[in-house]
Amino acid sequence: MRKQFVIISTLLLLAVLGLSLFLNKNWWVFFAVILVLTIMGYQDMFQRQHAIRRIYPLFGRLRYVLEELRPKMYQYFIESDIDGRPINRVDRSTIYQRAKKELETIPFGTQLDVYAEGYEWMCHSVSPKAFDTLNQDPRVMFGNKDCKQPYSASIFNISAMSYGSLSSQAVEAMNGGAKIGNFAHNTGEGGLSPFHLKHGGDLIWQIGTGYFGCRHEDGTFNPDLFAEKAKHPHVKMIELKISQGAKPGHGGILPASKNTEEIAAIRHVKPHTAVVSPPYHSAFNTPVEMILFIQKLRELSGGKPVGFKICIGHKAEFISICKAMVALDLYPDFITIDGGEGGTGAAPQEFSNYIGAPMLDGLDFVHNILTGLDIRKHIKIIAAGKITSAFHIARAMALGADTCNSARAMMMAIGCIQALLCNTNRCPTGIATQDPTLTVGIDVADKKVRLANYHAGTVKNFVEILGASGLDDMKNITRGHIYRRVSLNQMLTYEEIFPSIKVGSMLHNQIPEKYKWDFAHSNKDKWGISYPESA
Repeated sequence: MRKQFVIISTLLLLAVLGLSLFLNKNWWVFFAVILVLTIMGYQDMFQRQHAIRRIYPLFGRLRYVLEELRPKMYQYFIESDIDGRPINRVDRSTIYQRAKKELETIPFGTQLDVYAEGYEWMCHSVSPKAFDTLNQDPRVMFGNKDCKQPYSASIFNISAMSYGSLSSQAVEAMNGGAKIGNFAHNTGEGGLSPFHLKHGGDLIWQIGTGYFGCRHEDGTFNPDLFAEKAKHPHVKMIELKISQGAKPGHGGILPASKNTEEIAAIRHVKPHTAVVSPPYHSAFNTPVEMILFIQKLRELSGGKPVGFKICIGHKAEFISICKAMVALDLYPDFITIDGGEGGTGAAPQEFSNYIGAPMLDGLDFVHNILTGLDIRKHIKIIAAGKITSAFHIARAMALGADTCNSARAMMMAIGCIQALLCNTNRCPTGIATQDPTLTVGIDVADKKVRLANYHAGTVKNFVEILGASGLDDMKNITRGHIYRRVSLNQMLTYEEIFPSIKVGSMLHNQIPEKYKWDFAHSNKDKWGISYPESA
């Protein structure tokens, strides 16, 4: 790295210089070569655009050589997307190019296999809407009847990633980008740090089962600490994390190597110890108590929008939460739907791969239940699960999302290369590590602009997609606009795959057959599956 490069290059220069002066003049050639390489290395250390080169002077240049070879190499190495389709490489290239404001167009048409099972597309119209006639900064107002401080949010925001899992420089770059682009930054459950507040970007403060930043010494919820921090002007919304897609039903883990004195002070925990969040909340024990707790958070925050994040597991439990809402006539301002395909370095592989409903299925179910009970009007839905492109935003909206959150795409926009070392404290780009010899690679001033570029380009492309589909408002996207190939000769719309529900159709016990079992086994007064006495 930087220190080693300085030592080795200096020793080599001195050694070759000595050989040139006292042994053989031919060594001057080697001295010139080493001097040129040393100068290139120092240029790498002092430039600010490329984290890899700043951290790994001279040797980091090899990455960019490989990038030039990427189109040919990727013919043989293709990663898979959420649906198992070979499109991740395309989206990844788009993120990098958009963040750097490079040319995004590609030659020879689509690089996707359009005849592969799972390929998806959106309908276009022969009567499209002109881009300049559309709202080029679509936003959504969060806040229902009990909210006193509604928040106008961008349709595309930063998903939950904690300071601790991310470096302070990465958090600053994200919040700085959010400030430039006027979109929101979710803090993750690791607490409200100075790095979240430094640049003035809008924040969604996430409260997890560990109540980091608003806890008593024994780990229980501290209402006074919460009220003090929630009223900060940069905090626009509060998100109660019930479950996370990457590890639903499992507490988060911060390795001891990442738990510095500073992080421990922010989280109100002991430093240099592994911090394991409980898998469940201690502040409430039933669906009814959960809704009352959300109302309590709203009151303590001064009336800011409060919602919860969940990855769908037992459908009966989500219905139990909805029954509690109706019984109390109290509703969260939003629900964030995470998918089981979410990624983290802090979860067992089985949880990452096999636990929790995928985001699309969760979106379909939640929107249908809220609509069928006629309570969707009180609640906004946020989609959070591998959203990396404008098409992904449109697809999520077709299933009922109002806005979308993204984590991995935002990380890639500030330089993540998917080295898959997030859980080791050895992230080579300085993003997912607390090692100062690595975090020095991130130049906040440069990366926050790249993040804002990516956000602006993605929203712009979404508006263009909207216009191409003949729509003048994102509220008019329907499940019939999205197609999926289910076999070589059969394509279905999302309406056929995920049939929608009419408003109020589940009232007065008029429950569709596919939801009857879940309704029968739901109970607003207890968690788990409640079996009827007659069963």
